[in-house]
Amino acid sequence: MLRIEPDNHGALVTLLRALTDQFQDNVTLAETRKVVASMADEYERAYYSGIICERRAKALLHQGIHGSASAIYDWIREAMTWYEQAEAIRPPANDDALLRWNTCARLLMRHPHLQPAPEQQTEPIMSE
Repeated sequence: MLRIEPDNHGALVTLLRALTDQFQDNVTLAETRKVVASMADEYERAYYSGIICERRAKALLHQGIHGSASAIYDWIREAMTWYEQAEAIRPPANDDALLRWNTCARLLMRHPHLQPAPEQQTEPIMSE
């Protein structure tokens, strides 16, 4: 369908969701970002960028990789930032971005171990 109609919105959304469902199989983010970049609507580019980040975070969470908590947190916060951008330009009566933002907030509340990485303190190099 995309070869015939490369701007087909329904096909793009279906492809994006199929790709993000495969994040646990290490589908590259580059593929999903190409799909989003091809979307004509600014709201949808922001909203689906949030979907990509949220689904990447959830895939990492389900994989349970030791030491990934800060990466998961970063993906969730990035998703929330995209949803905030989408919410600011949303079509009338479209609360999808706000609902997704709330889902991310609840995920962080349910998993208090998801925290940002601690700031790295570096010593300045001494010069003489």
